[in-house]
Amino acid sequence: MVATSSSVGSGAAGAATFVGSTSRRYNYFEPRGKRATHYEDVTVDVQPDPERYLIQNWIIEFEGGKGGGAYTKDSTAALSSNWHAFRAPDQEWERTHYQRQSKIESMVQSVITNARRAGAPRSFDKNWQMILQKHLGAWKHAEFGLGTSLMQAQRYGYSQMINNATLTNSSYKMRLAQDITLYLAEIGMDLEGWDDELGKKCWLEDPIWQPTREAIETIMGCEDYLEQYFAINIVFEPLVGELIRSGFFMQAAAANNDFITPPVISAAEADYERNLANTVDLIYLLANDEQYGDHNRKLFKGWLAKHRDLADKAAIALQPIWSQPHSKPVSFEDVKAVSHERISQIVTELGLS
Repeated sequence: MVATSSSVGSGAAGAATFVGSTSRRYNYFEPRGKRATHYEDVTVDVQPDPERYLIQNWIIEFEGGKGGGAYTKDSTAALSSNWHAFRAPDQEWERTHYQRQSKIESMVQSVITNARRAGAPRSFDKNWQMILQKHLGAWKHAEFGLGTSLMQAQRYGYSQMINNATLTNSSYKMRLAQDITLYLAEIGMDLEGWDDELGKKCWLEDPIWQPTREAIETIMGCEDYLEQYFAINIVFEPLVGELIRSGFFMQAAAANNDFITPPVISAAEADYERNLANTVDLIYLLANDEQYGDHNRKLFKGWLAKHRDLADKAAIALQPIWSQPHSKPVSFEDVKAVSHERISQIVTELGLS
């Protein structure tokens, strides 16, 4: 929305007249539905834009920043005729995000405390105990790497709606990495010979985990914030994240007398559904942009090919983990088939097949 006043050279309050300037309602933006939601009221245009309201140009500037302003469109190779059109389907903002995270943490801590009080960790299959130390201990580093990448990416989003969705995504990843760290430390106090360092050692040295490291470090090294967001939720999560979380830990745990691990990491699957919905909505919007759709689809297909190759290699390298528990309720091939079907559905929905 643009100013209708001719006083475009002044930054003084009231110098420009906008649609709704005389209204007591916040209708200066176009809501997605008939009425603006609470999420839209507290999110849309919180990060201002000189093309919409800042007729005196950016009010802040970072040293060495591109283009002389706080945010620039060339922080991504993707193009949009309206970066402010995106609305996150989960409609999450600060208050709702903190409330949700708090509820998850309360649930996780309650599960761990009650399980330890009942002596549950001591009933774990001995082989499973080692798997948790090594491989769940390694996976927390993967979650931390993804969270760090998203934390970097959110700085460059051109609209507050994009930044919010990216930052809450980062927060979920950081919370899970922390939950796993604390969980392993707490049950380790009940188990003789427990080694908290095995996970880090596996992450850095075990050949099983090196392709996963490569995939994540490649994402972290991307200079395009939207490529990072795309690579994590459209590619890595369905092919590797869900594969190891729900395809291994959540299915194999109970068969090895572990009823604690699944609820500790189960919230991550709900997190991903929310993050995926947000990402798909944004990418679909850009892929079908009337002006730049062709350019964006070509760009996204390049990102897809690049990161899928790395994610496929990471998934295949993880295969030996499925053979390590004494009880093997699910095969790697079955889980991999599910992950391939998952990404196929996502890519088809985006028109990037």
